Amino acid sequence: MKKAQKIQREPREQPKSKSLNGSHILLCISGSIAAYRSCDLVRVLRKGGAEVTCLMTKAAARFVSPLTFRALSGKPVYSDPFSEQEDWTVLHTTLADQADLILVSPATADLIARLANGFADDLVTSVALASRAKVLIVPAMNDHMFTHPATQENIRTLKQIGYEVLEPIAGDLVCGRTGIGHLPETEDILRSVEKLLA
Repeated sequence: MKKAQKIQREPREQPKSKSLNGSHILLCISGSIAAYRSCDLVRVLRKGGAEVTCLMTKAAARFVSPLTFRALSGKPVYSDPFSEQEDWTVLHTTLADQADLILVSPATADLIARLANGFADDLVTSVALASRAKVLIVPAMNDHMFTHPATQENIRTLKQIGYEVLEPIAGDLVCGRTGIGHLPETEDILRSVEKLLA
């Protein structure tokens, strides 16, 4: 009998950058069709060495299952500010204190409006209000919604507060048009995250 040939496996590709090592990022996902893009964002952030905890609005869970983000992040996914914890902690302040960066991607017009006006009516807005971490907002929405004066005023307010905003790009939109409102490329979001955490 011939001896079985030894199969040589190619070494797995190693992360090229560990620029986010030790960083704790809260990735907040809101109810946009672009929520599926956050799956790849979790992977890239972890590959860069970051610890990623996902927070989801109720609308976001209509687009992507929380179980998907739990599998990708290796951590529990949070959406209910009143969920009972194994150890007694105030969830929104505990998460807020852990964060080096709050990354809101995708950010809908609704969530931007609530953040700009200091609302704390769900877990995402409560954490943002309670945190002193850096905040990066990445809008994604219909082009008319993005260019509406109310949305633009809310974005100006967020910038005045000190939040960073990565503007959307021109691309194909769900409504069938091509316009500004498309989520930026993952690599561009990553570069903005690295710059803020440098």
